[in-house]
Amino acid sequence: MSRPDVEELLAPGSIHTSPGGQYSFRVIGPCCRLFDREELPWPCCRLAWRSKEPSWRRVGRRFVPDLAARRCPSYAVELLQPGSRPTGTVLTLFSVRFSRGLQEWWYSRHPRSMEPGNLAPPPAEAPKNPRSPEATGVSEPG
Repeated sequence: MSRPDVEELLAPGSIHTSPGGQYSFRVIGPCCRLFDREELPWPCCRLAWRSKEPSWRRVGRRFVPDLAARRCPSYAVELLQPGSRPTGTVLTLFSVRFSRGLQEWWYSRHPRSMEPGNLAPPPAEAPKNPRSPEATGVSEPG
């Protein structure tokens, strides 16, 4: 059983129920779930490592995209539970997957993805009608 592909973002301010139906949430906006490399565990005993002890000096970026969540959408949300205040958190919807184009926009490594105007993914292309003149290459008589 394959998971459905996500083609577009959830609208900010929209309210949805959780996949299990236990709570509702209001979408604040999409976000990228990051992993803090400073939280990596340190070796518990130096004698066990001897000459092959790894270097614990961090090389590269401190925050990197979380590999477990890179194929699924994450949103900043407010959990709406009856009888309690809304709670802000980050929710990753592991029950669905990104379409290829949306995943490229969400976790892109291209420098153009950091441009200020890149606030939303490009619109999803509608599937072409296989019988349309554009698909067949035959023009209709005018």
